Amino acid sequence: MFTSVLVANRGEIAVRVIRTLKAMGIRSVAVYSDADAGARHVTEADVAVRIGPPPARQSYLDIDAVVNAALRTGAHAVHPGYGFLSENSDFAAALERAGLAFIGPPSGAIRTMGDKIAAKAAVSAFGVPVVPGIARPGLTDADLIEAAGDIGFPILVKPSAGGGGKGMRRVDDAAELPAALAAARRESGAAFGDDTLFLERFVLRPRHIEVQVLADTFGTVLHFGERECSLQRRHQKVIEEAPSPLLDPATRARIGAAACDTARSVDYVGAGTVEFIVSADQPDEFFFMEMNTRLQVEHPVTEMVTGHDLVEWQVRVAAGEKLPITQDDITMDGHAIEARVYAEDPAAGFLPTGGPVLGLLEPSGDGIRVDSGLSQGMTVGSDYDPMLSKVIAYGQDRAAALRTLDRALSQTAVLGVGTNIEFLRFLLADEDVVAGRLDTGLIDRTVFTGEPAGDEAFIAAAAYRWLQRWPAGSADLWDVPSGWRIGAPAPTTIRLRSGGRTDHVHITGTPLDAAVRIEDGENRSLSAQFTGDALAVAVDGIRTTYTVAADGHQIWLAGAGRSVVLDEVREAPVRPDDEVSGDAELVSPMPGSVVAVGVSNGDGVTAGTVVVAVEAMKMEHSLTAPVDGVVELHVAVGDQVKVGQLLAKVTATQKSEK
Repeated sequence: MFTSVLVANRGEIAVRVIRTLKAMGIRSVAVYSDADAGARHVTEADVAVRIGPPPARQSYLDIDAVVNAALRTGAHAVHPGYGFLSENSDFAAALERAGLAFIGPPSGAIRTMGDKIAAKAAVSAFGVPVVPGIARPGLTDADLIEAAGDIGFPILVKPSAGGGGKGMRRVDDAAELPAALAAARRESGAAFGDDTLFLERFVLRPRHIEVQVLADTFGTVLHFGERECSLQRRHQKVIEEAPSPLLDPATRARIGAAACDTARSVDYVGAGTVEFIVSADQPDEFFFMEMNTRLQVEHPVTEMVTGHDLVEWQVRVAAGEKLPITQDDITMDGHAIEARVYAEDPAAGFLPTGGPVLGLLEPSGDGIRVDSGLSQGMTVGSDYDPMLSKVIAYGQDRAAALRTLDRALSQTAVLGVGTNIEFLRFLLADEDVVAGRLDTGLIDRTVFTGEPAGDEAFIAAAAYRWLQRWPAGSADLWDVPSGWRIGAPAPTTIRLRSGGRTDHVHITGTPLDAAVRIEDGENRSLSAQFTGDALAVAVDGIRTTYTVAADGHQIWLAGAGRSVVLDEVREAPVRPDDEVSGDAELVSPMPGSVVAVGVSNGDGVTAGTVVVAVEAMKMEHSLTAPVDGVVELHVAVGDQVKVGQLLAKVTATQKSEK
């Protein structure tokens, strides 16, 4: 058994792997970029090594830097986690040359399964069913267009390299195919350096079902049941569960056997995941889609229903141990569901967010597991994937697991960073999700606008600001913000905004005996106390305790089953002689880096011209001129920007009249 293992990853997966290494008595080594110097995985490892600046290509994707870190710290093996170098055959080969064990499959298996055309050929030879289509190296556009008629529309154009949905196109009509092929080649060539394409029949109402496999060096290949991963947005998974509510026992046995045959087709060793596409209309028919030659993000749901630690098995197999169990020893008991917590704003088109973690609430209790890379005080930046943590719930049946997961999410909050938690709870309450009627397009058909903060949140935020104004000791009666005056009371007024709502909150009295009203509404009784980061507010005798944090003008509240952010805003100035100019300011909708500037300073532009493009967490957002005018640039390519930062100003060529 290894005595020291380097984890070549970051965030929640690095923390999760380190947890198992500690349980096995193995020394853990972390690597980190400058952006992660204070990250949780760094502090929880036994040893941590800096490997470069924030850009992943100069740190986590730098093979030489990772190998050198392992050699310098005396590690015997490297666990790649997922993402980054986990499916890089050159990395596996480099470790072998350095005399280090790779806690993953052989480099040959990685290469074959990393090429989707080669993968389909390999599994077909073992009798694993594949989606009807055409897949061979060197297919020209003419070849693909000719074959499309026999395959039948709708079809899916797919790149042979890469993943994450990049370069993928659904085509419903032959007339659309030439343009789709050209666009797919451009995107896959830019993303993966390989524009090889192939075609598959598009399975109507598709469900994404994957099977966890594990193989040792002695020829044993086992599967640990399936996971349903159909709840996706733009080919990125959001909710996963085990087992699938779709499969019957006979189909479950067949798909498990097909997954094991897939592993055998490339002499696989270690943990891997075989992904299948299944039509909701024909659940007994499944087709091989691809094999992920690594641990999956959603592996905890399998661990919770089988009772096996997959990371421990990875380490033991890589150390040369034989699997001491048989397929009959692996059973799935109960149901587990996982929700991915992302730094994004669902109500704003899922734009990435970020910022300092001012406060952190993570659930615990029976049936709840949290895999998290978060810690209070860290900063969520734009350099890496937006996934922050995973909340996993277990129940004896699916309904119980859904209830437990919803309760756990209601107790989860990342103050200071916008997240998708409210969207996750909205999704879990969807009647199709509750009934198990899932498909990969369900989220795209779902309309989510989010709910603005309610009256109680406005009152709580105002009470927090009001309490801050009370002097610590005795003070002159005129200075305390009670509103006491000889004549009529003079309430403390705080103006707050949440979403499209902006209101004044007026408070009069003392912390334990006050009156509060919103705008010109009725007075309500109020008592409020603030201790540490806990704010206890009772309105009309109903008490709610919030975890609260503030950053400048923003007030973050977590309580009553949700978290919200309110902005304290100044009174809008009123100047009768103001001229409405029509000028426009372009501000960044997300934290990130400026990747393109489409104009020069002082250029004249027309409405719709792309002025600046900002990229964060694998998403690019272009900002266009809303009016005709002259551009004044405030940023350049390569600049790091914050949410709301001024990027450019467009001075309108014609002023609107008063």
